[in-house]
Amino acid sequence: MRYSAVSSAAMLMARFLRPDFSPACAARACLPTPPRPATRHNPMSAPPPVLIYRDRIGAPSEIGFLRRQYLGFTRLRPVWIGRTVLPQAEQISPNVHRLGNGFPLGPLRRLLFRHFGIVPPLPVENLAPVLHAQFARGGALALPLAQKLGLRLVVTLHGGDVSKRKNWQSGTVLARRWPALVRQAARFVCVSHAVAEIAAAHGAPADKLLVLPIGVEVPDHPPPAETPTSHLFVGRFVEKKGILTLTDAISRLRAMGDTMPVTCVGDGPLRPALEALARETPGITLTGWLPPDAVRAHMASAVSLLVPSVIASDGDAEGLPSVIPEAMAQACPVIGSDQGGIAEAIRPGATGLLVPPGDADALAAAMHRLATQPGLRQALGHAGYAYAATGLNARIQSARLEALLLSL
Repeated sequence: MRYSAVSSAAMLMARFLRPDFSPACAARACLPTPPRPATRHNPMSAPPPVLIYRDRIGAPSEIGFLRRQYLGFTRLRPVWIGRTVLPQAEQISPNVHRLGNGFPLGPLRRLLFRHFGIVPPLPVENLAPVLHAQFARGGALALPLAQKLGLRLVVTLHGGDVSKRKNWQSGTVLARRWPALVRQAARFVCVSHAVAEIAAAHGAPADKLLVLPIGVEVPDHPPPAETPTSHLFVGRFVEKKGILTLTDAISRLRAMGDTMPVTCVGDGPLRPALEALARETPGITLTGWLPPDAVRAHMASAVSLLVPSVIASDGDAEGLPSVIPEAMAQACPVIGSDQGGIAEAIRPGATGLLVPPGDADALAAAMHRLATQPGLRQALGHAGYAYAATGLNARIQSARLEALLLSL
């Protein structure tokens, strides 16, 4: 009922703002005016702005990997646009704009954009002829924007955005616009082969799928070896991150006399489970979210990074967790679940250890192994660093993304 009332009000205002708007246009998620071609850019001038669409810009868990996607850009200047801009968005880029800001009826314009694809005025001109959208839903929302401006659309798919069942429920913007998005998007950039397989299962054609993992900033040399102080978990405290498997593994370690501390960086709805464990078990530290420098410092002194992810009950699954290349860049060995993009990034016994998803006994055994075998820990850390420097280097991966955008 609430959605119906909002939609009816939005439809009335749409008629007020755009006399040529019709319900038929809303049903087709189309635009009542023809596309405006992108302005041709003078190659001798500064790099042209390229629109980056993220519906909600600045979520703490996204800042690092979203920023790194554009580190290697030299021929395009990323300009972020979205309906919601959080205070932390400035950590991604100084060029962030909220749709409708600075124009009359900004909140209403954002509502009309979300429900009917009516594009508000934009504060940027002389755009590059391509738009890059983050996440599947972002691509669906950005489709009318690309159509309006006459831009080619590229969408990066990250994992849960295509694996969660609720995202495909009837009536969601992704479900409604996905067929049009599949037809009109120029490319779907997938952070792992596992994500590409999910997108293909939903009808994305193979010739539009490109696997390009997001890289990490890699120091010129591995950090100096430090005496390890604890195992480390970094991420949201949600089901797909394997929080319950982690708590069970820690309990098993304590039962066998292994007292190596565990530091958990992040937050989320499953925090009470970790807080309960911390009250009963010594050596558990919950830090909340930390700035990137602090996270890197923890990684440099960690026994291992723990990535015990599982496929959640709602279908939510990992693409390639950004903490894996981040840890490798700090020569921190990774223990991860043998599934999806995690298994693509970790070569078991060479750059890290893999355990069956949801297997607390196997996770505890791997944690104990690295805590008691410093030679293995150092070998895995150095091999992971070497792999990150060549295969997951942010500037290299970012330059490849820029080359793709420029080629369309």
